[in-house]
Amino acid sequence: MQATEAVKLLLGIGEPLIGRLLTYDALGMRFREVRLRRDPNCPLCGTSPTIKDLSIHHEGAAACAITPNGREAAAAPARTGA
Repeated sequence: MQATEAVKLLLGIGEPLIGRLLTYDALGMRFREVRLRRDPNCPLCGTSPTIKDLSIHHEGAAACAITPNGREAAAAPARTGA
């Protein structure tokens, strides 16, 4: 479903799920759609965002991994093509 949404956005066709959340209950074979409103106080996408740098995510999940003792692990070094 995520790939379908990406294709719809890239091609500008259909009705994308912008502002909506689609949930799927596999046991009951049911879909449910929930409408979402934008939070103007959101630190990422609100009217005055405070989170402006997402570069930590370029390293993948290892950049913000939490160890079993609850401490943040150091980011894994970037791999080079070998």
